[in-house]
Amino acid sequence: MSKGSGELLNWEYIQKMQYSWNVTTEVMRLAPPLTTDFIYEGFTIPKKWKLHWSTSTTHMNPDYFLDPEKFNPSRFEGDGPRPYTFIPFGRGPRMCPGKEFARLEILVFLHNVVNRFKWELVFSDEKINIDPMPVPVKGLPIRLQPHKF
Repeated sequence: MSKGSGELLNWEYIQKMQYSWNVTTEVMRLAPPLTTDFIYEGFTIPKKWKLHWSTSTTHMNPDYFLDPEKFNPSRFEGDGPRPYTFIPFGRGPRMCPGKEFARLEILVFLHNVVNRFKWELVFSDEKINIDPMPVPVKGLPIRLQPHKF
């Protein structure tokens, strides 16, 4: 689906941006947001102890994601991954209450950047360090130029 030139972004159009959301979820699978301390099924984490579970360990597990190193937004089509294998917003009763708002913000931002600007990487061969999250060595600078209409 595409909008006409000058037509405003609306709720109906955002709901149809499924492939854009698949691209976003694939990015979050490869570089998930950080998690915080939690209590799990009756196991008490003593005060001042910290427990950190790295979602990237699950997201990069070949038992759950075929070719986990490969960027492939199509893996989120249809039924998508098995439950509790893609968890950038958590799951169950402790799932982030802002998930849908974040989804809306991401899609509106993505739509505007793609449709209003031409962009290119400043360093096309920039290296990525993984420790434990992927971090571009030079900060991944880009050049933005407005589209000429």
